[in-house]
Amino acid sequence: MTALTLDPGAISLSELAQVYWHQAPVVLAPSSREAIENAAALIAEAAAGDAPVYGVNTGFGKLASLKIASEDTETLQRNLILSHCCGIGDAMPRDVTRLMMALKLSSFGRGASGVRWALVQLLQDMLERGVTPVVPAQGSVGASGDLAPLAHMTAVMIGEGEAEVDGNVLPGRAALASVELEPVVLGPKEGLACINGTQFTTAYALAGLFQAWRAAQNALVISAMSTDAIMGSTAPLHADIHALRGHRGQIEAAEAMRAVLAGSEIRESHREGDTRVQDPYCIRCQPQVTGAAMDVLRQAAATLLVEANAATDNPLVLTEAGLIVSGGNFHAEPAGFAADMIALATAEIGAIAQRRIALMVDPTLSFDLPPFLTANPGLNSGLMIAEVSSAALMSENKHLANPCVTDSTPTSANQEDHVSMAAHGARRLARMVRNLQYILGIEALCAASGIEFRAPLRTSAPLQAVLERLRQDIPALEQDRYMAPDLETAQQLVADACLLSGLDLPQLEGIA
Repeated sequence: MTALTLDPGAISLSELAQVYWHQAPVVLAPSSREAIENAAALIAEAAAGDAPVYGVNTGFGKLASLKIASEDTETLQRNLILSHCCGIGDAMPRDVTRLMMALKLSSFGRGASGVRWALVQLLQDMLERGVTPVVPAQGSVGASGDLAPLAHMTAVMIGEGEAEVDGNVLPGRAALASVELEPVVLGPKEGLACINGTQFTTAYALAGLFQAWRAAQNALVISAMSTDAIMGSTAPLHADIHALRGHRGQIEAAEAMRAVLAGSEIRESHREGDTRVQDPYCIRCQPQVTGAAMDVLRQAAATLLVEANAATDNPLVLTEAGLIVSGGNFHAEPAGFAADMIALATAEIGAIAQRRIALMVDPTLSFDLPPFLTANPGLNSGLMIAEVSSAALMSENKHLANPCVTDSTPTSANQEDHVSMAAHGARRLARMVRNLQYILGIEALCAASGIEFRAPLRTSAPLQAVLERLRQDIPALEQDRYMAPDLETAQQLVADACLLSGLDLPQLEGIA
């Protein structure tokens, strides 16, 4: 695969999505090299001097007052990495780890970290040749950056830790050697530059963002199917209603639903003589709810794009001023807020989808659909317990959506006395989006069954194509069967956007 050339400070969401979805390798624009090397020269000069400079010739955190002799600089940086490899739990997914590595490259590319080009080159080569560090996913509080996860990444660069190559997990040095790469010896500040920063949090938050947006697109299509399944009205989708309110996401959601429902025989069959004045909110207010969630996701995307282009380690090298300044850009509060916003949007998309499932399986509400969408109720339970499972996942997501940035605890002998907790705030998004994918998959199964019960009337051409794609992998539920595989398949169809082919749906900065 051809490597993406990233322009530090001007990287797009589309480029980051390619790294995540397609695991594209990346290189920095050649124009960034001069700024990187100029900053490294200032660090080398400081390391050779007598004045204490944090992270260059001093200890770290609470130990910053301790001066380190120049001959111990390499040992200082190596010890920093080894001592910070305290990650816990399962390893990060490969796609998120590679995105984290690309984000670290982006940060280095701003020319404020003081690392040598050799360090940048090794990261680029690891991405190109498929060396992916094994990084335990727990252990960061989003304080002085994502210290433990980024230390595990850096450990491989110095020949320690573990990495995956071609599906095999090897010791770090062996992993590098297997693709003809050699470890680096860290120079002044380089270990600190590698582990200070928000790249772990930002990678997980971006992954959650990209997946949540895809889920929102699925929700628009599947909710349109549900509308036809219960013979719901499309009057609430009228463009003027949404223009009068003015929210972008709401307007786009209604437009997308109008388009996919256009031409439905089911809809035309009950325009006249339907005694229902209004549908339940889960049908009538879908644009207002999922549209609002889309707006929230866009706000989070704006924050994460800034963060992805930022220099977030410490201290930062201000080459034009000739200064090395200690600050707090590693504090992950902005990314933590973005992750919490994505969590809220994810929970709400699932909450209203679950109510549509409940509507379709309830014979008192579903406008003549059979109980639990089975042709022989009593003998068969149909989609009864699939609805219960969706309720369980909806409830779990509500709990997980509680904010994480408000939960600070002092660490590192009170030097880090306010921390963002952004790392697990971002990491929990993977679980939440997966729950949402199951909910939407179950809704798709219910909606498909409901539409099929309306035969010989047919839904619209776009939704008929969605139904037929679903039925390629999951046959109609004519009688009870072992259901778990159907739910797994439905979740995968949602996750892989298989039901969205050929549809014109709202985009996130050009990302499908």
